[in-house]
Amino acid sequence: MPLFLFLVAFLLPPGAGAGEIIGGREARPHSRPYMAYLQIRSPNGGSIACGGFLVREDFVLTAAHCWGSRITVTLGAHDVGRRERAQQRTTARRAIRHPRYNPRTTANDIMLLQLANRMRRTRQVRPVPLPRAQARLRPGATCTVAGWGLLGLNRRTDRLHEVQLTVQNNSRCSRRFSFFNGQTQICVGSPRAGKSAFLGDSGGPLVCNGVAQGIVSYGDRRGTPPAVFTRISAFMPWVRRTMRRFQQQCQP
Repeated sequence: MPLFLFLVAFLLPPGAGAGEIIGGREARPHSRPYMAYLQIRSPNGGSIACGGFLVREDFVLTAAHCWGSRITVTLGAHDVGRRERAQQRTTARRAIRHPRYNPRTTANDIMLLQLANRMRRTRQVRPVPLPRAQARLRPGATCTVAGWGLLGLNRRTDRLHEVQLTVQNNSRCSRRFSFFNGQTQICVGSPRAGKSAFLGDSGGPLVCNGVAQGIVSYGDRRGTPPAVFTRISAFMPWVRRTMRRFQQQCQP
């Protein structure tokens, strides 16, 4: 796995992580056709990697802290170390961070990527449904997160991995993270299960009953659950409005 997966940790706010799949397993190839692999050139010239997910043929949703001066987007991938036949690759025409994103607190950690080319729907490339505005997840709900991040401190992988996680009470994250906001964030991962998302996969989706409900945002530096996910339902008016606005601007 390229070195930039390790560099992402140094670009995040103190105490933040970026989506390592801990305690999971390799996903069945192409079973998550919405998954996007992002290779990001940062303004200082370095490179990092993030996850993301296709929400329309021309838009990928990810975390705002995955912003960079140039973003290459690969869809239809299982092994990102190989050029698989199913892969479709493009760049981001625009990276649109939420206007109230705060890099210090990681508040409003959500970003839309308008793709330079529309993706072709295939069995391996397909958007994931988004939630209704203000839809709520109950503690105890079982969801999954997937990505290409680290499997442990010194365990790397080029193949997509996934893990099943449980939504927690907001109070569990409020006690651990001083900037946690239950209105716009979700607390995910039981400390007893020892499974989490942490380093190398920020921006990947938390999928519950086939709907993308969260975005990998941050956790503690050791990868100890729970971790914090952006609550997509809280931002649905912005998501819909932004996709509409930029689609209109591109029309002749």
